[in-house]
Amino acid sequence: MAKKQTYAVLGLGRFGRSLARELADNGAEVLGIDLDENIVNEVAETIPYCRCGNATDPEVLSRIGISNYDTVIISMAKHLEATVLAVMLCKEAGVPTVIVKCPDEMTAKIAKKIGADRTIIPEKESGIRLAKELVSGGILDLLDLSGDVSVAELEIRPEWIGKSLQELNLRSKYQTNVIAVKSGNTVQTGIDPGRKLEAGETLVVVANKDGIRKLR
Repeated sequence: MAKKQTYAVLGLGRFGRSLARELADNGAEVLGIDLDENIVNEVAETIPYCRCGNATDPEVLSRIGISNYDTVIISMAKHLEATVLAVMLCKEAGVPTVIVKCPDEMTAKIAKKIGADRTIIPEKESGIRLAKELVSGGILDLLDLSGDVSVAELEIRPEWIGKSLQELNLRSKYQTNVIAVKSGNTVQTGIDPGRKLEAGETLVVVANKDGIRKLR
């Protein structure tokens, strides 16, 4: 069974809390941290693990075991100095992936220079969308059709290569309907269920949220 990914969100403003809530709602293990105790108390009901603390304090980060998290999202865009310090501390601690919310392109360039693996400018990408991407596993794209049904593009898993849709039985296992197979720029619909899947192909499916979770 694949190891459950862990996330820490440093800064629980509008972006940070929407991100943390969406991650938690999708079953991810997520920790939220903010310097403002009132904010921490406010979001505690919807984000199970919250702590009040200074994310630029090495002792605080060490105490919460920041090095044990797979991904840290730094959401303190209004405070450049704090953001820079948090990025440096997280990378020094060995966090594999550090994502930074930035107010503009210049801040994004600075964050990348000091080790950020990815930057997010909120005007271009919402916290909810980022959360869905982070928990999507091999899902390359996700479009919500309703509150419970989505169209998703999935990578072909290694164990699926050489097998047919009939053999995989995705509809029964994941409540998922395959509507197309993509290979490069070619999209094939009306798929023969006996056709063998090949490496590098992706599947376009329609599934409910439970099916998407199982596919991850």
